[in-house]
Amino acid sequence: MYRGRFAPSPTGDLHLGSAATALVAWASARLAGGAFVLRVEDIDAPRTIVGAEMRQLDDLHWLGLDWDEGPDVGGPRGPYRQSERSARYEAALEHLARRDLLFYCDCSRAEIARIASAPHAGDDGPRYPGTCRSAGLRRRVFRRPPAIRLAVPAGVIALEDALQGSIRQDVAAEVGDFVLRRGDGVWAYQLAVVVDDLAMGITEVVRGADLLASTPRQVLLARLLGGEAPRYAHVPLVVGADGQRLAKRAPGISLRDRRARGETAARTIELLTRVLGLRPARTPAELLASFDRSVLSGRRTLRLPPEALASARCGGSAAEQTSSCEQRHQKEAEYPQRR
Repeated sequence: MYRGRFAPSPTGDLHLGSAATALVAWASARLAGGAFVLRVEDIDAPRTIVGAEMRQLDDLHWLGLDWDEGPDVGGPRGPYRQSERSARYEAALEHLARRDLLFYCDCSRAEIARIASAPHAGDDGPRYPGTCRSAGLRRRVFRRPPAIRLAVPAGVIALEDALQGSIRQDVAAEVGDFVLRRGDGVWAYQLAVVVDDLAMGITEVVRGADLLASTPRQVLLARLLGGEAPRYAHVPLVVGADGQRLAKRAPGISLRDRRARGETAARTIELLTRVLGLRPARTPAELLASFDRSVLSGRRTLRLPPEALASARCGGSAAEQTSSCEQRHQKEAEYPQRR
């Protein structure tokens, strides 16, 4: 049985890019006749914003999306907040420790950058040079609270992404030994997401292409934990009309801001389906009726039309609002579908 998921982090309000991914993830699960899981990835407590989870779930409901399992509806694979799943992450570390695959590391980022000879590997910085690897989990005098790293075995990880095609990476050579728990005790995303996807029986992960680079690490880690990673489908990243990443605080980017400005869920879904290159739809049901995510294949980014970020209220008197809004929506309707 197909089991998909959408897993936002409550570090702010959902924006148009998140909503686009949620639509594709939801439609993929519903079209497959499977379950759709909502998981809250709140392991990084310092970055978690009070009330963000509630707003995110409310915004998803506003769009018309539903889920079969989640923090608000329960389910057999809970809990559905990562902050409540620490025992499972501890068990995963114990499993890896028994295989001599872990070691303490008290190196700072600056030290790693100075020592490493390899170029940066995505958002994680330069390849870890293996400074502390030989010490394993032996207790010693640490210069700072140590992180726990995975001693990555050599070998190429290969996978076939449903939208981005063939991916191959020698994780040991290109990334090096990566962190599973930070020095401050916070669980690394790489560990938590793998443990949770395995425990929740997720069969396909539909998420943004900005996470594509971390996927080989997650496939490797799943195998080291005795499981098999789900299939992956990385949705192109929604960017601004200038091709730059969306500024989260820009007017009209977050669903919450669009709602406050008078935008409707129907207009938002219509905009997103056009940007995604899908047949225009105004409701989730209409989206399902003609859903074909293959139009996204091979693309890493999708651009919003400039008109998408105009004020939803359009300003002015009632008559001016009507005229201005009609002009804006007409421009959005003319935005070419990306096939």
